[in-house]
Amino acid sequence: MLFSMTPTLVIVPGLGESGPEHWQTLWTTKYGAARVRQDDPEAPTPQGWAGRLQEVIEATPGALILAGHSAGVLTIVHWARLYGGHERVRGALLVSPTDSEQANMAELAPAILTMAPVPTQPLPFPALVVASENDPYVSFERAQELADAWEAEFVTAGEVGHINVASGHGEWPEGEVLLAECVNAWTPPGIARMTYPLN
Repeated sequence: MLFSMTPTLVIVPGLGESGPEHWQTLWTTKYGAARVRQDDPEAPTPQGWAGRLQEVIEATPGALILAGHSAGVLTIVHWARLYGGHERVRGALLVSPTDSEQANMAELAPAILTMAPVPTQPLPFPALVVASENDPYVSFERAQELADAWEAEFVTAGEVGHINVASGHGEWPEGEVLLAECVNAWTPPGIARMTYPLN
């Protein structure tokens, strides 16, 4: 559960806005998260999608932690580039960062090409990149390079595809453990922390 003093989770979906069975949607309900909803979830642009994220951040009070998946990760890093971050954003969980510069992206997901180039400036807040070792939308090596460029921590999720419903990740308990660890690391002492029943 999320206690009232714990930072509010802001869900930043990728293409298609993450369906009803996706872990991002389940987290939205489970943790009372704020959620970024784009005007056209199939047509990302850096300025448009980052601008909507900024609107949600401004409308959501208190400390915030962002949780992006796929093109949602690109939204977060473009937002950081365009807006310089925000003093209330405590950190970001960046899951399966799609590489909009990948050579075969025109065949895999042409809509993502509009998010190129991927920003490589250090992020102005702590972040954790979670990458799969066999994600078709980003090589494991590229994910590591991006994490290094963003000055983010990096963990492997193993060979688990794109960490979405198609790869068997509706419920994603391992992700919830990582989220709890991030909240604990990024929340000042004396603030109520996130806890989970892990059974």
